[in-house]
Amino acid sequence: MGIIELNQLSKFYGKAKGIENVTLEVNEGEIFGFIGPNGAGKSTTIRTMMGLIFPTSGSAKIFDMDCSKEGPKIRQEVGYLPSEVFYYDKMKVLDLLKYTAGFYQKDCDARMYELAEIMELDLKKRIEDLSYGNKKKVGIVQGLLHSPKLIVLDEPTSGLDPLMQKKFFDIILEENKKGATVFFSSHILSEVQALCNRVAIIKDGVIIKVDDIKSMREDNYKKITLRGLQIDQEKYKLEGVTHIINGEDSFKFFYKGDINQITKQIGNDNLLDVLIEEPTLEEIFMHYYK
Repeated sequence: MGIIELNQLSKFYGKAKGIENVTLEVNEGEIFGFIGPNGAGKSTTIRTMMGLIFPTSGSAKIFDMDCSKEGPKIRQEVGYLPSEVFYYDKMKVLDLLKYTAGFYQKDCDARMYELAEIMELDLKKRIEDLSYGNKKKVGIVQGLLHSPKLIVLDEPTSGLDPLMQKKFFDIILEENKKGATVFFSSHILSEVQALCNRVAIIKDGVIIKVDDIKSMREDNYKKITLRGLQIDQEKYKLEGVTHIINGEDSFKFFYKGDINQITKQIGNDNLLDVLIEEPTLEEIFMHYYK
């Protein structure tokens, strides 16, 4: 079942393109990564999907409901953490969270206190007295206190120290095990690689790749490093060879294709060493961006 369905979704600000023809589907129960550098269109996609801004064209559905027309109903079952959080400075954390809980048709108190304890959040402090990282903790508790069916995270870990990041990831994995679907937007590729089942790469407002993490790392590309003093690099100008890096005594490249063909070619060279490995998600990401 598609929890999120985006079809040819576009948003223009006058003549400036935010996103164009974004099409993707997020299935129930998966942790879906949405990656791209700052300015690629991640937040615009999410804000349009959340019904906070209206699309220029195309459609966005969550739980098979139109995001523009049925936003209030959809948001009853969605936990959303934006990339930047802003609150009423004079309010105490507890008052703010109780105010938020009042929008949901369920008792959120137990989960609110549980999350605050896990994230080491002082509920008695005023918002204006919190550091940026602690304000991010408020956003995390606020987004999860109603045990949503869909969790939408836009650059969620900025401002959190490594210990809090680990606790946050543990919470997300726990929610996912309970059945929550997660849409996780980030430019930190190690986070996406650790958490997500599938990933979409966005560039200049356009989706350029949607695939599962394992396929992107294992099935499509191999990173090959050859070491030797007299490597005939001309022999490796083959179809499927890309991302070439020349070193003093090494020759590195990505290869996509029949592994038997490239190993046969390698076997004809007098080499000191050969290394064939899976590229990291970051290397694959940079490959697509180049």
